[in-house]
Amino acid sequence: MFGWLKQRLPYERKDTGGYEVLTGGALPTAAGVSVSPETAMRCSVAFACVKVIAETVEQLTPHLYRKKGPDDRERATDHPVYPLVTQAANPWTPASEFRLVLGTHFATYGNAYAFVNRDGAGQVAELIPLDPRTVSVRQDPRTMVPVYTVATGAGLARDCDRSEILHIRGVGLDVHKGASPVTLAREAIGLSLTLETHCGGLFGRGAKPSGILKHKRKVTPELMKKLRVSFTQWFGGAANAGKTLILEEDMDFQQLQLSSVDAQTLEMRRFQVEEVSRFWRVPLHMVGEMDRATHANAESMGQQFLTFCMLPILRLWCDALAITLLTPEERGEYYFEFLVDDLARADIAARFEAYSKAINAGVLNPNEARSMENRAPYAGGETFMRPINTAPAPTNGTTSTEAGNGAA
Repeated sequence: MFGWLKQRLPYERKDTGGYEVLTGGALPTAAGVSVSPETAMRCSVAFACVKVIAETVEQLTPHLYRKKGPDDRERATDHPVYPLVTQAANPWTPASEFRLVLGTHFATYGNAYAFVNRDGAGQVAELIPLDPRTVSVRQDPRTMVPVYTVATGAGLARDCDRSEILHIRGVGLDVHKGASPVTLAREAIGLSLTLETHCGGLFGRGAKPSGILKHKRKVTPELMKKLRVSFTQWFGGAANAGKTLILEEDMDFQQLQLSSVDAQTLEMRRFQVEEVSRFWRVPLHMVGEMDRATHANAESMGQQFLTFCMLPILRLWCDALAITLLTPEERGEYYFEFLVDDLARADIAARFEAYSKAINAGVLNPNEARSMENRAPYAGGETFMRPINTAPAPTNGTTSTEAGNGAA
């Protein structure tokens, strides 16, 4: 990718010794394991949170709209940016994959970057995802604007301004960069990884605690080695669980009891699911924790996921797309907006009930509802319905009956 970019960009050599510490680097934890974005992906809960956010952004399409009046708009399909955000970001990256990659980077590193390649006329021609580990941001001391430095290895780098970099940043104390959720949650993720390793070792020994082999005589090193190999071969591991134990000579086996830590492992792992999920604000049922999910509250939790987790992220996407891809003059006429209706498409009963209410209240006409379902319009379907038991509100001191007669 960067070889392709070097043919188009005037790279200059920079001193890489002054780069900032890359967000999301491996950091030690109290649990004894180092956590980085790569190791965090081995944590089932952290991976599930990143996957949920990235795939939700991937399935929602941002559309570019043109304002036609105070209460009217249309899709600006004739704008050169429209196919980049809805069809293909560049010749080799579909728009959905582009959103998936940047959504993964955003959920993992707290920042997502893409290079904005423009043609000779200054029009946006391509959007190319960038590895967030190769991008650093600093503030120009004179103009106070952010300057992006993209490193390519071998001491090569290039400074880019805001118009050349699509930057979607998350929550963080830095003025120009978001903080990595993995870095902030490293203690919770580290404990979760430690618990997974502990459970793997416990069940790898047949889901039983270790025991003690007793012999009435003194055991030589050779005999001890032979007994260990024989016992492990025939009775160790999950595949040998439940076999009848046969001991040699005058030996006795004393089984040890589970410690309090082993006995509470399941509860500790369940708590870590909650602890890790709250860093991404992902509801528990979205990561497979269904203990508190019911038919009554599943819809409410899904709405909370959309309102409190996804909508702030989608707002950041829309604003970043507008400030980077549109000129200051165009921002007064055009704007980006995600269609979140796809999140409710799986519930056909709720979707059609909402259509019915919208049509009966005159909010949508039948053809508009059919368009939202990707169905062809029909003659007469452009008529808006109005309930016959309603009348205009009284104005200028007239009664509702008089207003209704006048409207008739």
